[in-house]
Amino acid sequence: MRYSARSLALLLCFSCVVLCSVALAKSGQTGSTQSPDSVRDFQYKAALQQSQAAIGNVLGDHPLTDHNGHALSLADLRGKPLVLSLIYTSCYQICPMTTRHLARVVDKARAALGEDSFNVAVLGFDAYNDSPQAMIHFARKQGIDDRGWRLLSASPDTITALSKELGFEFFSSPNGFDHITQATVIDASGRIYRQVYGEVFETPLLVEPLKELVLGRPRPNQTLFSDLINKVRFFCTTYDPARDAYHFDYSLFIGIFVGASIILSGIVFLIHEIRHNRRAART
Repeated sequence: MRYSARSLALLLCFSCVVLCSVALAKSGQTGSTQSPDSVRDFQYKAALQQSQAAIGNVLGDHPLTDHNGHALSLADLRGKPLVLSLIYTSCYQICPMTTRHLARVVDKARAALGEDSFNVAVLGFDAYNDSPQAMIHFARKQGIDDRGWRLLSASPDTITALSKELGFEFFSSPNGFDHITQATVIDASGRIYRQVYGEVFETPLLVEPLKELVLGRPRPNQTLFSDLINKVRFFCTTYDPARDAYHFDYSLFIGIFVGASIILSGIVFLIHEIRHNRRAART
C-alpha cells in the first residue's frame, strides 16, 4: 500500500507539471500580439513599399567592377534600357532560380525587341564575397556567362548607396541574407521605371515595360521614319499566352487594309452617285 501511495503522489506531481506547462504556453500565446508569420509578412510589406517608392529615382554614377576586374560606372550603362538584378553568389536556391528564370524571359524580350535593344546586369550585393571571380563562377553555374550580361561587383559603400536608391532591402540571416527578390527596369537616362518581383514571374511583367522603353519612346537623333517603324512594331508586337512568347501580329495590317478598302469603296460609290445625279439633272 505504501508503494501504491508513492506512485500515486508521483503521478499527481507529474500531472501538475504538465498542466502548468500547458498553462504557461497558452498564456505566452495569448500575450503575444503577432505571430512569426505576421512579423515576416510585415517585413515583406515594408520592403515592398520601399521598393515601390524607389520608382522614379535617378540612379547615381556609382563606381563598379566588371567580371574582368575593369572599373566602370553605372553611367556607362546608360543610353539603353537596363535590367538590373541583385544577387549574392553564395545563395544556393533563390538567387540561382531567379537568375535562370530571368534569363529565359530576357531571351524572349530580345527575340521580340532586338538583341541589342537593352542591357542586362547582375550585381553581387555581398560586397565582401561577391568578387569578379565569384561572379564568373555564379554566371557559369546559371548559364548566363555567354549571354552578354554585365557581371558586376562593388564596394560595401557603393552597395549601401545603390541599394538605397533601388529600394532594395537586405540583411544578414542564418541562411545568408534575407532580401526582397526584384529585377529593376531602368530607362536609358538612368531612372527607375519598373520593379518586377518574384523568383518566377509572368513574361509580360518584364517585357511590357521594356517594350514601352525600347519601342514606345523616341530616341535621340532618331529619324521620323525609324520612329514610325518603332510605333508600328510597338502596336503590332503582342503576347501569346499559349506559347508564352511575343510575336509580330500581322492581323492589324489586314484590319487596316480591310477598313481602308471599305472606306475607299464608300467614297468612290458616293462620288459616282453624285456625278450620276448631276448628269440626270442636266438632262
